[in-house]
Amino acid sequence: MVQAYILIQTEVGKAAHVAAEIAQIKGVTQAEDVTGPYDVIVRAEARSVDELGKLVVARIQAVEGITRTLTCPVVHL
Repeated sequence: MVQAYILIQTEVGKAAHVAAEIAQIKGVTQAEDVTGPYDVIVRAEARSVDELGKLVVARIQAVEGITRTLTCPVVHL
C-alpha cells in the first residue's frame, strides 16, 4: 500500500467545499482544510504509485476550486 499527503491550494473561499468533496473520494482517508501556504491537506492511499497518480490526476484534481496540488508520498526509512 502506498500512502501520500496531498497539499492543495484552492481558489479563495473554496477550501471547506474542496475538503468536503475530496473526503468522499475512494482512497482518501482524511481531508482537512487548514491555514498557511496550503488550504487543504489530504491523506490518501492506493495499491501502487501508478494507482496513486491516477487518484490524484483523475479524481482529486478534477474537484472544482483547486488551483494546485503537491503530492508527497510517505516513505519508511
